[in-house]
Amino acid sequence: MEETDPSLSSADLTVPELGPLFDPDSVAVIGASPDSFYSGNLVDNLLGYGFDGTLYPVNPGRDEVWGRECYDDIADVPETVDLAVVSVPREYVVDVVATAGERGVPVALVLTAGFSEADEEGRDLESQLAEAAADAGIRVVGPNCIGVMSARGATLTSTCSREPEPGRIGLVSQSGALAFTTFFERAADRDLHFSHIVSTGNETDLTLTDYVAYLAERDTVDVICTYVEGIEDPERFMRVAERATRDGTPVMTVKIGQSDLAEAATLSHTGSLTGGDDAWQAAFDQSGVQRVPDIPDLLSRATAHTAYDHVDGDRICIASTSGGLASLLADMADERDLALPDIDGGTERTLLDIDELLTYGGFHNPADIRGYGAEVLPDIADALLADDAFDAYLFAIGLPGVDERAETIAEDLESIVAGADDPVYVLWTGRKEPDDPTVTPPYARLRESVPVYEDPGRCLDAIASTTAYVADRDRVAGRPSRRDLAEDLDAPDLDLPRGRVLAWDEAEPLLDAFDVPVVETRVATDPEEAVAAAEAVGYPVVLKVDSPALPHRTDAGAVALGLDSPEAVRGAYRDVREAALAHVDESDVTGVLVQPMVDNGVEAILGVAPGDVFDSVVTVGPGGVLVEALDESAALVPPFSPTDARRAVEGTALADLLTDRRGGEALSVDAVVDLLVNVGELAASVDAVAELDLNPVVVTEDGPMAVDVLVRTHE
Repeated sequence: MEETDPSLSSADLTVPELGPLFDPDSVAVIGASPDSFYSGNLVDNLLGYGFDGTLYPVNPGRDEVWGRECYDDIADVPETVDLAVVSVPREYVVDVVATAGERGVPVALVLTAGFSEADEEGRDLESQLAEAAADAGIRVVGPNCIGVMSARGATLTSTCSREPEPGRIGLVSQSGALAFTTFFERAADRDLHFSHIVSTGNETDLTLTDYVAYLAERDTVDVICTYVEGIEDPERFMRVAERATRDGTPVMTVKIGQSDLAEAATLSHTGSLTGGDDAWQAAFDQSGVQRVPDIPDLLSRATAHTAYDHVDGDRICIASTSGGLASLLADMADERDLALPDIDGGTERTLLDIDELLTYGGFHNPADIRGYGAEVLPDIADALLADDAFDAYLFAIGLPGVDERAETIAEDLESIVAGADDPVYVLWTGRKEPDDPTVTPPYARLRESVPVYEDPGRCLDAIASTTAYVADRDRVAGRPSRRDLAEDLDAPDLDLPRGRVLAWDEAEPLLDAFDVPVVETRVATDPEEAVAAAEAVGYPVVLKVDSPALPHRTDAGAVALGLDSPEAVRGAYRDVREAALAHVDESDVTGVLVQPMVDNGVEAILGVAPGDVFDSVVTVGPGGVLVEALDESAALVPPFSPTDARRAVEGTALADLLTDRRGGEALSVDAVVDLLVNVGELAASVDAVAELDLNPVVVTEDGPMAVDVLVRTHE
C-alpha cells in the first residue's frame, strides 16, 4: 500500500497500489480458453491492443493456447505474475485466488459471476473470497467484473470492440456493461477517450472509492467520472472525493437508486422532509462532487474538463452566427448562472469596423455575428479574446458542418482555440451528415482536436461545469476537511436511555451540551405547580404533556396554547393530561411542560433524521406552517463546517425569510448557521441519537430558540 502524503495517514485516505492491475508486466489468465467468451475475448483484446508483457494461460484441460504453453495451476507458473485474471466456475474461485496470493501475486481480477448477486450460496462464497484474499494479502477486483482498461497500459476486458486511444478521463462504473458498451463506445464515436475504465463488480475487496483515490493521484487523469449504484462506506468516499476536488481533480457522478434513509420508524418532521436521495445530494455537494443526470451529460462535461485549464470565472462571451441561437443561449446561460458581460468600449468599436459583419447600432452579448461572421472568424476572435472582461468564449456556428465553407470555418476555429489563452468552446448546430458517407466532414475532423458540441444545452452545461468546479474547489479548500472536523468533535459523557423518545429531563442535558437554545421550560406534576411555573416564566404560557410514549402530543390534543391566567392554566393542566391518558398509560406521563409563548419571529425547522447508508442526516428549512406550504429544506451529512451550514441555509427560503421582513428588522442568519453547526456536531458525536426534531425554532432579535423538541435514541 502507498500513501502519497504522510500527513494523510488515516485509513480512509490510503491509496491502494494498483499499478499491477492497470499496467502489468506479466499476467496469468486462469481458465483461459479461446472457447470462453469472457476469458477468450479478454486474451484476444489484451494481445490485440498492444500488451507487450508476458502472458501465462492457465487451464488444466489444455496443453497450448494462443501459441503459448498452458499451465495446470497458478502455482505452476514459472514466475510471480503482477496480475491474475480469474475466469473459472465460482466454486473454484476462492482456492485460485488464495493460491495466487500465496504465490505473492498482488492483484486478482475476478471475472466469474454467481456470487452475492446470484443466491445465498454465492453470498457465502463471496464472504469466503474476501476472507481468503485478506489472509493471503492479495487485492481483488470483482468478482462479477467485466474488466478494466488503461489506455497507456493493458486492456483487460472481453467487451471492448476497438483499441482504446489514450485520453485523460478516468471512469469508475458499478455497471460493467455500461462502462464498456455505453460509456466507452459512445465516447469513442465522438473522439473522446479515457485514460482508465474500471468495472468494479461486486466490490468484495477493492471498491469504487479505492479506484477514485488511485485515479486522483495519476498525472494522466484530468477528471474522474463515476457511475454509482450504492456505496457501503459513504464517509470514506466523501473524504477521498473531497481530497481529489481540493487537489485539482474534478469528480463527477451519475448516481442512481433510491434514498438510503430508513423508510420506517421516523417520528420526526425532519425525517419526513428528507426524502428521495437528498442525503446523497448533500454528500456530493459537501465533498465537491458534481452530480449529472445521465451518461451523455457526463461525457459532455468531462470533455470540457480535459480540454481546458480551469476557467478563472463565470464571465462568458458568446458569438453566434444565428440571432435566434444567440437568444436561446442567452436564456440558457442565465439558467446556469453564467454571466454575460456587455461587449463595449474598444472591443465593440473594433467589431463595428469589420465590414463583413454588416452590423448597425452596436453589439450585445451574445453577439449576433450572422452568417457573414463565419467568413471573418479570426478577426472577430482577435477582438473578443483581447478583452479581459471575459473568462471563457463560445463560438456558436449555426451552419452546415459538412460543406466547403465548413472547411474554412473548421480551420479557423482550430487556430482560434489553439492560440487562445482562455477556454474557447465550439457549438456547431448545423448539418452533420455529408453527401458522401465515406468522407469525414470538416466538423468531425475539428472534433479530433477540439471538443465540438452539437446540443446547446449540453454545451452550456459543460461550460457551467468548469466554472462550478473552480467554485467547488475553492469552497472545499477553504474549510476544514471532513477528517479534521471529525477529529475536532468532543463528545460529552452522557448516559442516554436507549430505544425510545426521551422525557424532557433526559433530553435537556443533551441539548445543553451542544448549546442548543430551548425556550425556558419547567415541569409540573400537579395544577398548582403548573400555575407557579407559569408565573415564573411569565404569561401567556403553553402547556404540553411530557410523555416518551406520546411523541406527537399535538395530534393527541395534549397541548394548550395562549394561557394567560392561573384559572386557564389549572383547567388546561387537567385537559392535556386527560387527552394524553386517552392514548397512553398514566405511568407513561412524566408531567406537564410549562413554557412561555414565543412569537414575533421567523419559524425554522432543524433536526436529525436516521439514515441507512449514512448514519444520520441533518435537515434545515422554513418551519411551522411553511414546512408544508413551501416544501423546501436542505440536507447535510454531519459533521459539516460553518461554510456548509451557511450554504444549506442560503439554499432554502429560510435565509430570505430572515433577512427580508416586511416592516421588521433583518434577523441573524449567522445565529441560525451557528445553531445548525451545533446540531451537526450533536449528530456526529452522539451515536445514541437516532432522531432530533426542533420544530419550530423561532428566530427573534435575541437569536434562535427551539420551542418544541423531540429526541429519540437507538436501541
